[in-house]
Amino acid sequence: MEDWEVIVIGGGAAGLMAASRAAQRGRRTLLLEKKRRPGTKILMSGGSRCNLTHALDVRGFVEAFGTQGPFLHSALAALGPEQLVDLIEAEGVATKVEPTGKIFPVSDRAEDVLAALLAQLRRSGCVLAVDEPVQSIAPHSAGLKVVTSKRTLRAEAVILTTGGQSYPGSGSTGDGYRWSAELGHTIVPLRPALVPITSHAPWVLGLQGITLPDVSVQVLEPSDDASRPICLARQRGSLLFAHFGVTGPAVLDVSRAVSGHAQPRRLVLRCDLLPDRKADALEAEFQEECREAGRRLALGIVARYVPQRLAETVAVQAGLGPERRAAEVSRNERQQLVTWLKQLDIPISGTLGFNKAELTAGGVALDEIDSHTMESRLLPGLFFAGEILDMDGPIGGYNFQAAFSTGWLAGESA
Repeated sequence: MEDWEVIVIGGGAAGLMAASRAAQRGRRTLLLEKKRRPGTKILMSGGSRCNLTHALDVRGFVEAFGTQGPFLHSALAALGPEQLVDLIEAEGVATKVEPTGKIFPVSDRAEDVLAALLAQLRRSGCVLAVDEPVQSIAPHSAGLKVVTSKRTLRAEAVILTTGGQSYPGSGSTGDGYRWSAELGHTIVPLRPALVPITSHAPWVLGLQGITLPDVSVQVLEPSDDASRPICLARQRGSLLFAHFGVTGPAVLDVSRAVSGHAQPRRLVLRCDLLPDRKADALEAEFQEECREAGRRLALGIVARYVPQRLAETVAVQAGLGPERRAAEVSRNERQQLVTWLKQLDIPISGTLGFNKAELTAGGVALDEIDSHTMESRLLPGLFFAGEILDMDGPIGGYNFQAAFSTGWLAGESA
């Protein structure tokens, strides 16, 4: 049985940071990765650009995670967004802040971020073992025993950074949840987050390829009062129609409300296609334009606000034929046009699931973890960091920052 002081299981964002920090402290540290190379999900992230964090202060990050946010106070104090950027840039990888606040490497290459993390790992003195999946973890005298496909190990501290169940091809197949449960931890039910939403409506699928840069979306559930549905989630951002339904930042951010619902087919995605325009002002604009347009087609007026194919769909839904002249549009039809532009309801059938999810919601219950150290309150010597925790934030670098910060704090404490 090989003896180590710290064993980190999982070579993603949290694992690389945890292993480096533990080794920097002089701890004999081993990082175990089941794939042939670490950081697979880092390479996939942000369209292979790696949105590593967001240009916010610690308070902004805490607020972004909602009720889970306070758990991150100590981790962000140990490694905040500014410190993370400094760390990456110290390895020769310049970063940039985009207008949305997202922070990327200037090169737009996720490979450069991974290379920086691996350079830090090598200098730390940590031993990296790849292509060595873990089979079991169990308490042992003076620590924990880890059995891999190749050997049996013992460590004073084990840090679980195995990720979630999203993008299982990257290696995050949910093993860590099973081990955590076997070691006595509560697993909050898992569901896909930051995942595209599906729809079976033919008119939705017919809009494939259309991108809208600024849309306000809500996930709505029917209530006893048909005129007042319950809003489960809302967001504003870009939206893309696809062959399966809809995706894009705004959609991904509200998707956890769909994947976590017992009957997703009861839900609709209500889209305000013109969020900066009031309904009554928009109707007044239509009235004036219809009066001035005269014999021109009414469809041309709608197409001034949204792409042509979407304008055709809106017109059909509002009861306007393609040959209807602007001067012939009635007041009721104008109101219908405004309703469809301000409240375009997309029927929901579900999501694309864990295979296409960027993140896993649910995981190891936070109240069983000491947020000041990332150590288990149930089993001394066992630490957690990253996506395995019951913590999921919005799109935009928030979840990578949480992984890096909790990983750093775990490595500092183990």
